[in-house]
Amino acid sequence: MNDLHFKTLTELSEQIRMRSISPVEVTRHMLERINEFDPMLTCYVTVTADLALRQACIAEDEISKGHWRGPLHGVPIALKDLISTKGITTTAGMSLHKDNVPLFDATVVQRLDQAGAVLLGKLKTTEGALFTHHPSVAPPRHPWNIDYWPGVSSSGPGVAVAAGLCFGALATDTGGSIRVPSGGCGLTGIKPTWGRVSRCGVFPLADSLDSVGPMARSATDAAAILGVVAGSDSNDRTTLKVSVPNYTNKISDDIRGLRIGVDRAFAAEGVHEGVAAALSEAEATFIELGADVREVTVPFTDRMLDVFLVLCSTEAAVAHKETYPLHASEYGNELAELIERGRKTSAWQLAESLQERAQLVDSVSTMFREIDLLLTSTLPFPVPRLDSIDFKRMTIACGSAGNPEDLYSACLRFTSLFNCAGNPAISFPAGFSSSGMPIGMQLAGRQIEEELLLRAVHAFQKSTQWHTRHPVIPNERAGHKDHQDGFLNRRKHCGRVTTK
Repeated sequence: MNDLHFKTLTELSEQIRMRSISPVEVTRHMLERINEFDPMLTCYVTVTADLALRQACIAEDEISKGHWRGPLHGVPIALKDLISTKGITTTAGMSLHKDNVPLFDATVVQRLDQAGAVLLGKLKTTEGALFTHHPSVAPPRHPWNIDYWPGVSSSGPGVAVAAGLCFGALATDTGGSIRVPSGGCGLTGIKPTWGRVSRCGVFPLADSLDSVGPMARSATDAAAILGVVAGSDSNDRTTLKVSVPNYTNKISDDIRGLRIGVDRAFAAEGVHEGVAAALSEAEATFIELGADVREVTVPFTDRMLDVFLVLCSTEAAVAHKETYPLHASEYGNELAELIERGRKTSAWQLAESLQERAQLVDSVSTMFREIDLLLTSTLPFPVPRLDSIDFKRMTIACGSAGNPEDLYSACLRFTSLFNCAGNPAISFPAGFSSSGMPIGMQLAGRQIEEELLLRAVHAFQKSTQWHTRHPVIPNERAGHKDHQDGFLNRRKHCGRVTTK
């Protein structure tokens, strides 16, 4: 059982299917591990211990009778805490919603339940899924090194999956929120095509930019989760009415002839040398695997951030119109400033950004006629130390001179383009920095072609070992006085614990 928590989801699933391991045994092991390590890592808001054990018992009984529902049956996973769960508190990282108990499950939760997944609990998100946590919330701590930044809004899922506190997680991505913490925590995370996965019951940041997707340890794990939650939904009119392939079956090692584009100016200019080196190594690996790597020019790189921020701020203002400014005093500074920016945006500014977005979508589509996938790093710098970030000014000290850079611009540089365009993109592990922190690469592709992204990353992962490495987490058990009291008394460290 020593390394059970670091098995891939697909490895565990096969063992459960073959009845060589019990879902109840696995779930108990994971709950014990959460109890041991989450007081330090603080990535869970709510641990649904009783619910998880009940679901595990049902899964074990069904499988013993020959009824196997699929690759998530009996597998313990967790959810970002802005995905509605019936009878279980869903806060969206907001003090204002600390007592919000939804009356229904989000569509994706219904699909996970139908697939027989085991829900371990809800994972922390930044306030409203933006960049920073509400002042009342203790942020998650990076499992590779607690002195380093765990990433943006899906940092709770990133920490939990990397630390072996769940076998996969469902999260959201508005400008990089799945991909940035996946890259920084050594995970594989995919932002699907906009509309590929239902957002019914998911708290919005910006409706036309938000996507729901998996964070996992490998491309095959991500494929298994995405295959369960993707598909049209009558309760979400923005979902795409197209068939969902069996992503797991579509995965293969063969990417010969695949056209992968690299914009060397965009991908390398101002990028940390360690990240640039990892990008070159990833490019070489794809060439060795038979891919055709060619030069391209990524469109709208000079205007993309401005367009993104206008859309994100105005849509955030709409998303919060019932509670802001009425309850402005309960908002943290960063989210309040974004909403205020949106409220002050003029009609002509919004119209101009919408026109530019239409041109951006067309230009990205044109680029993908010449290539199948685009390769960049996920972030332009290695995972930074927390003390290098000024969260009040939202700046980061990067480079040899330590000059402060805008954190928004740096984090959104390679990721937000594909939220604006609606294209799928995936982050995957591709090396380590000199400080021992994971480095992530990103592939983006044509709309509705998630299977191609998954296939390319699977081939890369069959040829490399970056995704198989896991953090060694110090045991601070003795330093937490309430640890021995178990789940029901862990409010100081984890927030509410439900026995639903």
